[in-house]
Formats: sequence, structure tokens, C-alpha cells
Amino acid sequence: MILRHLQSRLIQYLTEFPVVALLGSRQAGKTTLAKSLSWSKKVHYLDLERPSDIAKLSDPELYLSRFQDQLVVLDEIQRVPDLFPVLRSLIDERRQQGERFGHFLLLGSASPDLLRQSSETLAGRIGYLELPPLYLLEVGEGVAAGERHWFRGGYPDSWLAVSDEAAMRWCENFFMTYAERTLPQLGVTATPQQLRRFGVMLAHRQASTLNFAQLGNALDLDGKTVRHYLDLLEGLFLVRTLPAWSRNVGKRLVKAPKVCWRDSGVLHALLGLSELEALLGHPVCGPSWEGYCIEQILNRIALKGTSVDASHYRTHAGAEVDLVLEFPGGDVLAVEIKRTLSPKLTSSLKESMRTLGAQKGVLLIPWGERFPLSNQVEAVPLRTFLDDL
Repeated sequence: MILRHLQSRLIQYLTEFPVVALLGSRQAGKTTLAKSLSWSKKVHYLDLERPSDIAKLSDPELYLSRFQDQLVVLDEIQRVPDLFPVLRSLIDERRQQGERFGHFLLLGSASPDLLRQSSETLAGRIGYLELPPLYLLEVGEGVAAGERHWFRGGYPDSWLAVSDEAAMRWCENFFMTYAERTLPQLGVTATPQQLRRFGVMLAHRQASTLNFAQLGNALDLDGKTVRHYLDLLEGLFLVRTLPAWSRNVGKRLVKAPKVCWRDSGVLHALLGLSELEALLGHPVCGPSWEGYCIEQILNRIALKGTSVDASHYRTHAGAEVDLVLEFPGGDVLAVEIKRTLSPKLTSSLKESMRTLGAQKGVLLIPWGERFPLSNQVEAVPLRTFLDDL
């Protein structure tokens, strides 16, 4: 069902834009989705990591002109950035001939350079879609499937691994590919070992606000460099920064963003965990669950194509809301994330909801039945909440 929905959204974009960029981290399934696309046009696929396909583009204008009536898929587009001006020229020529939409589908990991070059060169001609790894509603029902998905994360190779230990080995190697190859290609001069230390330190601070100067001191780096590395990881869809809710409300608010590893399997591999039982006894268990729930919720919202502002709320006095969702029209939903089946409604949450102007509040629980905690607040299992969105 989810795959059909993704295909439907992709086709919708292809009927609205000359170029569509399907972005996401490596191994998330972009190529699989593109190759399974069923559309009115014939699809011509090029893998720009294959020397033979790159060789075909020695004269890109001449080669690509042969496929005027087809959808051309360019996989790993970030490897050939010089193609963007050529694509713009071909698109403008075809638009003059009345062919306005569905010319090119670009697949790539969203490095900052890729986004900058595509937005500058193809402005007004390109639409962007993000493909996250598998999320909870795609992996089957039941407590066991949910716990496995939380521990292993959503990358297909990790989810389908023969054991938790094998899944963690895959996630570790996945991260090291970025540390040894992708990040150095983006100009990072730190060694793979330094980058892994950086990743591990971020993992220990999962779902918390960061002090860049303190983190830099621990890594023997300055705060600006730490911020740059974090921006790169976010641009590659590995890390998410959740901004702080900020209004002039007469309270002293924490203004720093909350930082989470987007895939829980990568998080657990960086922490050296080999099985779910080890996670359940680890200090990061609660933050891991919080980050996992935030990612599932925001991926679900993105999949539905809904415009929602997401943030976190925290005062210096300690009142906080894990996730604040502000919907079009002004509705505000306060989401507290608890890894318990018997959550308690606190006065702190009530006060925070008043400050936020939240009409409703939700205490997310791992599974079970939903039940009310007050007229405005109810406890809701994560899967049920995702279905409701």
C-alpha cells in the first residue's frame, strides 16, 4: 500500500514538473522505486556510477536528445553535476515544442552541492520528493515487528538481515561508507576515525539539544566545524535537527535545536548495541524511542504531503513538549513521547499546552489501546497515531 502511494505521488510530480528529484540517503530504495514505476512513457535508466553509462554522456546533449519521448532516469546524479545546464537547455527546448512535463527523474543523495546546483540551474523546472527508509506502517503489524523495526531501523538490508547482530554490522558499515567516502568527497578533512567518534558522540546525545562548543572541545574541533559537519549529515538525510518553538510568550525558552539520528538502526550500531535487550538496559533507550517516534511521525506527514511546522518546546525551568505540530489553519498538537503503557498527565504538560495554544495533546505509547487522560489529552499507541495522521 505504501509503495503504491509513493508511486502515485511520484507520478503526480512527473505530471507537474519537467524534472523531479527523488532524494534520500543511500540504500533507502530510490532505485527500486524508480525501476518499478508504471507510467505512460517508456523509461530509460542510466546509472551514473557505472563507467559505461557515464561514457554514453561524453556528449550529453547529443545522447539525451535521442530520448525526447521518454522519461530518462539519472541515478546518482550528484556524480555528474555538469549535466544540470544541459538538462535545462533540453527542457526549455521541449517546453517550446509543447512537451511540458515528465522529462527527467533524478535520483541522488541530497548533498548540499546537489541541492544548490539543481535549485539554481533548474529553478522553476524541478520538484523535490524525499524517500525515507522503510517506516513502521510498511513492516507489518504486531509488537514484535514494531520492536524489531525500532532496533534495526528502516534500511531494507538491515531490516531483512538474518539476525540483529548482522543488522548492526550492516548499519556500522553503512555509516563508515559515508565516513570513508561520501564526506571526504564533500571536502571534510577529518579522518574516518574522527568522523566515527563524532557520530558516536551525537548518538549519546540523541534527542537532546547540542552545545557545539562543548562537542567541539571533546573532538578537538572548533564549534563552527562541528556545525558544518552536522549540516552535512543533515543534508545527506542521516541526521535531523528539530528547531525550538519560539514565540514572545514571556518565558525563558531553550532556543537550541534538538538533534536526532534519523535511522534508529544506525544510532544503535554507533552505540555498539547488538540486540534489543542491550538497548532496553542502556541509558539511551528513552531518547532512542523518542527520536524513533519523531522520525516516524515526520516521515508519515511528508508522505501524506501535508504542510506542518514541527518543533520542540522547552523552558529553562524544565517544562517541555517533545514534538509540537502546527497544522495549516492554526491547530496545534502537543506530542509527548513515553516508553510506557501507563503514562501520567502532568501539570507541566498542561501548562505547556496553554503556552503553545495547543487544542489537543497526545501521550504516545508503544502499543495497546488508546484511552483518554483528560478532555484534551489522550494516550495513543504510535501505530494508531500514524494511521490517524
